[in-house]
Amino acid sequence: MPDKDSNRRLSQDLRVAPLGVSCGAVGVADEPALGPDSTDDQRFLDCLRRAIALGATLFDTADWHGHGRAERLLGRILREYPNRGLVVGSKVGRLRGSAPHPYADRRIHHQLQQTTKNLYVEAVDLYCLDSWDFGPQDCYLHAAVAQVQTLRELGDIKALGLRGPYLPYGASAADRAAVIRRFVHLFHLIGPDVIWCRFNALTPSICVGGEDLLSFTARHGVGVVLAAPRPRNQTAPGLCLPGVPTGADEKAWPSPLLPELGDEAGDEMTSLEQMALRWCLQRARHCAAVVECTNTDHVEQAFAHLAPALTTAELALADETYDCAGRPPGADTFARPVAARVRIPSHRPPTAAL
Repeated sequence: MPDKDSNRRLSQDLRVAPLGVSCGAVGVADEPALGPDSTDDQRFLDCLRRAIALGATLFDTADWHGHGRAERLLGRILREYPNRGLVVGSKVGRLRGSAPHPYADRRIHHQLQQTTKNLYVEAVDLYCLDSWDFGPQDCYLHAAVAQVQTLRELGDIKALGLRGPYLPYGASAADRAAVIRRFVHLFHLIGPDVIWCRFNALTPSICVGGEDLLSFTARHGVGVVLAAPRPRNQTAPGLCLPGVPTGADEKAWPSPLLPELGDEAGDEMTSLEQMALRWCLQRARHCAAVVECTNTDHVEQAFAHLAPALTTAELALADETYDCAGRPPGADTFARPVAARVRIPSHRPPTAAL
């Protein structure tokens, strides 16, 4: 179990271990006519139990993950481990049910009630607005904001989350500027406690008014949850090419695996994905990450790649690669992952624990 000093403060009342588990893969392969697979449920419950044994305290889900199935499975885990300080975050904004829109009328309140029943809790630790779509001309925006802020004031939500900006690989300058403008508008209007953001080392870095996202949120006292992709294979956890549609030819995209640096490079290499995740966690104490896991092997791999910590030189290289501090708004903020070839040897003194 990680030392308490390694815990991250996402908000005033939420402290979590650096690495947690996302339940985003629950139910994605289900056939609606057949219903949930009890074997898959048991495998996922074992996955969550193993993550807890390794020190995870943050579990991330949404109302649409398996149509509530992920929340119900997490509810079982919360009852099994009542005194472990587990933190569960869920999301709203994609399922509309019989309402005209996921944020229409009292839909948020009704969905929160269902989420609390699924989780067997009185209040949700972290409740995130999962979509920036608030209807035509944002017709549901102000009512939705009023709802979630009231629920937070009443204590039904301990921390309010907002989905963060995400830029696909190859996004144009105009698209990047539009995404940042929309995010800043919603950020100041909603006043979130936590930003939930998709994370991928090959996507453009996010620059908000001359600051990277970690610096921006730190300055505003807001926590960050980075959602890393599910492992693509058993040997390279966390690898996923961003912006590549399902079924696309991934051979046309640059490989995320990093080649050796000359003849003196060691045999053990890491992907930029793993390096970037360590960089974020070492750099920002208000940041935690969640990784999609569907079996215990995925959990073991994810936690194994938290160590060793990056050296000072590796941190500096990552800073240079992803830095956008000081650049004017609208400047090119693409990371340079293909050029950044980093060797992480198997043995060398770490700079700091995560």
